This record gives sequence, C-alpha cells and structure tokens, in this order.
Amino acid sequence: MNAQEQAQSLELTSKIATVVNLFKLEFPDAKADFKPWRNDPDTREWIDPDSIDLGFHFPGWSRQLQCNSILVQIRFSSLDKNLIGLEIAGFNHQGMAWQLSTVDQWQFVGSNLPNEDRQTKLKNFCRQVFTLFKSIL
Repeated sequence: MNAQEQAQSLELTSKIATVVNLFKLEFPDAKADFKPWRNDPDTREWIDPDSIDLGFHFPGWSRQLQCNSILVQIRFSSLDKNLIGLEIAGFNHQGMAWQLSTVDQWQFVGSNLPNEDRQTKLKNFCRQVFTLFKSIL
C-alpha cells in the first residue's frame, strides 16, 4: 500500500521518513515517491494492505544501478504486524530490470543487475530497515 496511505500514526510516519533518509544516505540522487501505485480498481486489486510501498526515482539513467526507478515494498505479517521482509525492484524503460527479496536468500535476479557496490548498498539499506522495524508497529 502506498506509504502516504500507511502514515496513519506519528510513529509510523516517523519510520517511513527514516526509511527515506536511509535510502537517500546510500543513494543521495534519489527522489522519494510516497504514492508509487495508481489509485484505480485494477491496481488496487493487487496492493498488499500489509505493506509500505515507496518509489525512488533517479535523474536519468543510473548505470551503476541499471535502472532509473526503484520500488521498495516493506512487507509485514497481517497477524502480528512483524516485518516479513523487503521486496525491491529496479525498473528501466523496458520494465523490471532486476529484483531483490530479503524474504528468500537475499539474491539479486534479473536481466540487468546493479554493480556489486550498489548491490552491497541496497543490502545495507535492507539491514537498516530490519533494525528500524524490529519492534511491532
């Protein structure tokens, strides 16, 4: 679900802002998008109400990341609101170029993977998000 819609308490709004700051520490050129999903019936059918979704857009093409936009989905359990993991996908003009899931083995998959330095930065960002959401929301 769009981060803007999930920001319903001061604590969660603060954590969302911290996630954005953590991402921008690793990728300072990124511009945050708190509403990466459209508000139409087809899109709403696929939205996970137990996630916080953020988009990050770069000014042009990022050769090192092999994309110009990244979608970050922070997934929570619907039962106890504990963090399940992150799903991150990089997009270019042809669609999804790569993805990383911390739910499985923290492996990048796709046709155009980020360079190793950027993969390390993305995994570091994920670890920091896990630390941030250690406590139940």
